[in-house]
Amino acid sequence: MNYEDVFKALADKKRLDILRTLNKKGSTCVCKLVDEFELSQSKLSYHLKLLLDSNLIVKISQGKWNYYDINKETLKKILNENVIEEIFK
Repeated sequence: MNYEDVFKALADKKRLDILRTLNKKGSTCVCKLVDEFELSQSKLSYHLKLLLDSNLIVKISQGKWNYYDINKETLKKILNENVIEEIFK
């Protein structure tokens, strides 16, 4: 695990907001995330790629759509419960 990538991914408010949304909603279609955050597809893709590269989220492809969800195992490995709770407030 590359901790530099993980902490870079966690250091951005927009990416934390994406994690919070995925925690609240569960597996979510990329099309819903574009609507939720009012970001262009390219900007959202950039944030999702950083979260994917750090293994903080997982991508599930179904047909032409991609769904994203939190990788709880990675979060539990790198952060303690108090920090995880604080992130998802």
